[in-house]
Amino acid sequence: MAKSELESVPVLVRPVVEEITAITNEFCSEHLDEEYAQLSRRLTAKLARKRPSPLVRGDRRIWAAGIVYAIGRVNFLSDPSQRPHLRTDEMAGLLGVKPHTMANKGRLVMDTLGISVMDPEWTRQDMIEKNPLVWLVEFNGLVVDVRMLPEEFQVEAWRRGLIPFVPGRAGDEDPAGRS
Repeated sequence: MAKSELESVPVLVRPVVEEITAITNEFCSEHLDEEYAQLSRRLTAKLARKRPSPLVRGDRRIWAAGIVYAIGRVNFLSDPSQRPHLRTDEMAGLLGVKPHTMANKGRLVMDTLGISVMDPEWTRQDMIEKNPLVWLVEFNGLVVDVRMLPEEFQVEAWRRGLIPFVPGRAGDEDPAGRS
């Protein structure tokens, strides 16, 4: 875990976080990718900051499995059309836990933090553009897809941090088109 990520974790929970993170990092490195590892680290740190942290009780391997499962569920990891792709039963076997136990812990993680499928906070970058929840904003009292609004409204939504980039300008160094 990066030093900045670890600094936000309460001191008493840090050894637990380091243990869980070591498991998720190794698993993601071997079977998924760095972005899954990064999202798993962020999720672990967020659980560690809960008062009291649920991470201090229970098997670290099961917590790690539940965390990866939760991130995978948000990003449809078990869907064969996704890359990377991993079936739930395969993931559980590779992590050395029972599928039912992993799924239960993953649901607990999601419920504890209010995470839903396609949750923009936990969506992989390659899925952001496909995730409709990322693009919904309130405009004049109505919830609309910001991609349907004129570009100047999209730029303002980006400036306010409501969307990750201005559609159509994602490759620009400055998504707002400033020089």
